[in-house]
Amino acid sequence: MAQQQHPVTAEHARLAAAHDGGEQDWAAWGPYLSERAWGTVREDYSATGEAWDFLPHDAARSKAYRWNEEGLAGVCDRDQTWCLALALWNGVDPILKERVFGLAGPEGNHGEDAKEYWWYLDSTPTHSWMRWRYHYPQREFPYTDLVQQNRARGKDDPEYELVDTGIFDEGRFWAVTVDYAKAGPTDLCMRVTVRNHGPEEATLHVLPTLWFRNTWAWGRDPYRPEIRAEDHRLVAVHHGSGPLVLAGDGTPEPLFCENETNLQRLYGVANTTPFPKDGINDRIVHGAATVNPDGTGTRAALHYTVTVPAGGSREIRLRLSRPSGEPDLAGGFAWTMQAREEEADEYYRALTPAGTSADEARVLRQALAGLLWSKQYYAYDVREWLDGDPAGPPPPPERQRGRNSGWKHVINADVISMPDTWEYPWYAAWDLAFHTAVLAHVDPRFAKDQLLLMANERYMHPNGQLPAYEWAFGDVNPPVHAWAALEVFRIDGGTDTDFLERIFHKLIANFTWWLNRKDPDGNNLFEGGFLGLDNIGLFDRSAPLPSGVHLEQADSTAWMVMYALDMFRMALVLAEHDPTYEDMAIKFARHAITITITANQLGLWDEEDGFYYDRLRTDDGRVLELKVRSMVGVVPLFAVAVVGERRLAQLRHLVLTWAREHAPEMVEVVETDERRHVLSLIRPDRLVRVLGTVLDEAEFLSPHGLRSMSAWHRDHPLHVQLGGNDLSVDYEPGESHTVMFGGNSNWRGPVWFPLNYLAVQALRTFEHEYGARLTVEHPTGSGRQRRLGEVADDLSRRLVSVFCDDAQGRRPVFGDCELFQTDPAWHDLIPFHEYFHGDTGAGLGAGHQTGWTALVANLILQRGDRTATPRPAAVPQAEPVARP
Repeated sequence: MAQQQHPVTAEHARLAAAHDGGEQDWAAWGPYLSERAWGTVREDYSATGEAWDFLPHDAARSKAYRWNEEGLAGVCDRDQTWCLALALWNGVDPILKERVFGLAGPEGNHGEDAKEYWWYLDSTPTHSWMRWRYHYPQREFPYTDLVQQNRARGKDDPEYELVDTGIFDEGRFWAVTVDYAKAGPTDLCMRVTVRNHGPEEATLHVLPTLWFRNTWAWGRDPYRPEIRAEDHRLVAVHHGSGPLVLAGDGTPEPLFCENETNLQRLYGVANTTPFPKDGINDRIVHGAATVNPDGTGTRAALHYTVTVPAGGSREIRLRLSRPSGEPDLAGGFAWTMQAREEEADEYYRALTPAGTSADEARVLRQALAGLLWSKQYYAYDVREWLDGDPAGPPPPPERQRGRNSGWKHVINADVISMPDTWEYPWYAAWDLAFHTAVLAHVDPRFAKDQLLLMANERYMHPNGQLPAYEWAFGDVNPPVHAWAALEVFRIDGGTDTDFLERIFHKLIANFTWWLNRKDPDGNNLFEGGFLGLDNIGLFDRSAPLPSGVHLEQADSTAWMVMYALDMFRMALVLAEHDPTYEDMAIKFARHAITITITANQLGLWDEEDGFYYDRLRTDDGRVLELKVRSMVGVVPLFAVAVVGERRLAQLRHLVLTWAREHAPEMVEVVETDERRHVLSLIRPDRLVRVLGTVLDEAEFLSPHGLRSMSAWHRDHPLHVQLGGNDLSVDYEPGESHTVMFGGNSNWRGPVWFPLNYLAVQALRTFEHEYGARLTVEHPTGSGRQRRLGEVADDLSRRLVSVFCDDAQGRRPVFGDCELFQTDPAWHDLIPFHEYFHGDTGAGLGAGHQTGWTALVANLILQRGDRTATPRPAAVPQAEPVARP
């Protein structure tokens, strides 16, 4: 399955069964429930597209969602017919804790920001075993304080976090652990463990909640399912998913309402039911008569009230299954829990390389768990969304010309890997490409299906463009899907040519779109826009420029060389089985070569600085180099391919003979071994010069990876006059100080994993070609010469160190938060942030960006310099418990 051969475990067998199309579909149920549906584009039916304002957090408990659902520790079936999640109440909060709270984009001083602490600690690929942890304050949750304090802060101020409120002082919080274990594909055991970390006895209300996604209120499908009470169980009936039973131990109180909007509360009009969506909330918090005394509804909870002494724990057992006699919540339940956890340990022992330290193994396992928990059911039919539903008022006409109106072909209803379950609960095309490179190690079939899905006719635009993300499908992300397809193909063993052929044909259309749309002058210097790098430049690279001015981008052009080389490599693999692909190999090799010649000879390379820059060109021939030392100029390193003897023999007289005649600088013949050739945008002498800047600790090289912008700009900001405006850019190692892209993302200094990972992979590729014949000073100025593979190893070590304990037992990712650094209840619960401070490695941006930051798992799996004794991966455990 992966680069190394793993013994077959029980989980491997379940994964095979899940993909064979039979009845044993162990992945049919999973954590496919989002952490946030409010404030999303899909739920926004406004004229202005202000999604955060149209459905804010305060309305979320009362509004029935149109497209998907949300919940804590939530699971559902693959079509999200039903949902199961956890609700909590500490007895003092103004509302039940049913969803993660955070600031909307306009509220936070650095954009949207979740203000809670939860972690995905474990999961197998089929979700036969999962563990989730949440720390819930015992004092009243400071909703208002968090909003007011952050709203009062500016871009130059740090964010005001939940821990800053003092709410966790004296350990006054509940550690809530939810473990799931499957006894069968449709038989799910759920164990909720609550530990009182406070100094006094405390009471907690625990409400496991089962409900049906509302598909009946929109005038398209009148069928209404039902949940009813039988003794202290919930029996759910749906004509699609079949009957289900949720049973809990003890004698919980069943509570019922409808998954229907509370029209009275939100809009001041009469409700269609006296028991709306927030009925259970109002009953628990206010004692209102808002639950159905007849014991039926489409939303229901089993209500437990547990009182726990200081330092003590309680356990609640539940089981969701098909009706088949008395659900076993005793011996069979305990056996299933123990067996699935042991099998998960066995699975990860097989995956973890020998010599991995216990701390690295913890990082590896939690990174993969977060990625697996971030698989979400995502539904979005753009035409229906634009036109509105038969049962509702027609949307404002402005929508027909607004967001995503050019993407009416999009019909999404799939389980997709999301970047972040709260801040980015929607797919992003280039994020997902990196996700698949990690997922390939644990579920290569799912990884392949995800790449093919993005190129499906329900996603890809008829013109060949891939959808970027739901806020703007038409934005342009770097074209990394060909690279990802090759990574998945390689990690999976390099034999699935059927997959490679399918994705190759899909990507031909996308490559053609790039040629036609992002090289408007046909000069092989590409534009593209912001390319996912948000505020990295002096200005918004997606915004219109003054008339007669063109932005020629070093990164866009380099991405296209990389894209062409990856398509070339794919064609070579396919040509081994079908010679007709030789013509396609020649086509893409020539694209790579001609774009490379242009990039190197017509202005993107700066000979004086030894670096690549964007440039502005006017119609009258004037050129302005934008001398920003950023990742824009590092991307050219990624455009490299080595052609080995076996594959080269097929095309030696075709591609390389043509290249030697028309572009000899593109082909470097190995001096001592002519069996290998390297094709790259950057030739060896320039590679050394660029790396001299990249590996300088005063520029790009930080203790924890490559900065997205050189620290040289800290004291040397760049100023440019454009269109009467004074534009500037400097080094910002932490949160963004600009409002560009909402201020919730910063590419002007922090360390980002995706481009760092590509840099590591590119250095390893160059090492395969040059070996000991090419060395560079590393770090620059140290006087130590290193092979490129050694540089890659060191860069990998720096990136992994973000999450691991240093010599003082501190994790850089936690920054200066002493609670996380010193308290054992917090220290081994690892967040995988969106990006990391360029000087300290502290986590920034989205706090659960397990998507591309999960690439740390690949770095650990690739490490070959281990000497420590291998130990099993450690996962924070639920404490010993006494039953309520």
